[in-house]
Amino acid sequence: MVRGGHRLAWCAAVVLALAGCGRAEGPSEQRPADGTAEARPAYEIAEELPEKLGADGTTITVGDPGAKVKVHLYEDPRCPVCEQFEMSGGPQLRKAMLERWASTEYTMASFLDDRVGGSGSKKAVNALRAALEQGKFVEYHEVLYYNQPEESVDGYTDARLLELAGQVEGLRSTVFDNAVKTMKYRDFVAASQKAYERAGDTSEPEGPGTPTAVINDKRITAETAGVLYDSTMFTELLRQIHAHPQEWEATTL
Repeated sequence: MVRGGHRLAWCAAVVLALAGCGRAEGPSEQRPADGTAEARPAYEIAEELPEKLGADGTTITVGDPGAKVKVHLYEDPRCPVCEQFEMSGGPQLRKAMLERWASTEYTMASFLDDRVGGSGSKKAVNALRAALEQGKFVEYHEVLYYNQPEESVDGYTDARLLELAGQVEGLRSTVFDNAVKTMKYRDFVAASQKAYERAGDTSEPEGPGTPTAVINDKRITAETAGVLYDSTMFTELLRQIHAHPQEWEATTL
């Protein structure tokens, strides 16, 4: 049961809007003439987004730490459903981060290597950690998902990861290249996978699945996960949470 003065309506696994509240006020729409949301590629604007490694040594945080809407994402670089989210909800989330009313935390898993075979997830997570060291995580993260190989293909080789890094201005260097080739951040990769596994409940001892999104400490359930793959609905959900955080906190999903 939803408590409070407003009611968050859920229908067919996607969030609708706060009944009777109208459009949320606050963050600007910034829509072009054709009515679509403007979302510049991350590699064009990432210098505007602060990024850092959290005190736990595994959580990568992007955006204003004071933002009212905090999204925590659990992803595996080889996961095709993560790619689906990054193509739909991802640009809207980055736009919200640019407007300074949302921030994102990433926990990068690598379980698909064991499940499907190969080492691409581990290599990609290591490379992402190396990109973070250069202040280029968000750009490189987007490039990897926009060029994701088939899940069954162990396509994130050292050579491919370095080739893709060439699309991020200023990322390639002797330091970055060596970190990729030597798996410099292998301890981070292992610790990040463990953090992912701990995020699962008793029915998910191996982790919650990817992608999993937790918004302001409330997890989007499997029944409502469709909202993640509809850019309009996902944008509206973020805006409603920003406008009515207490109602979101009181909502039972």
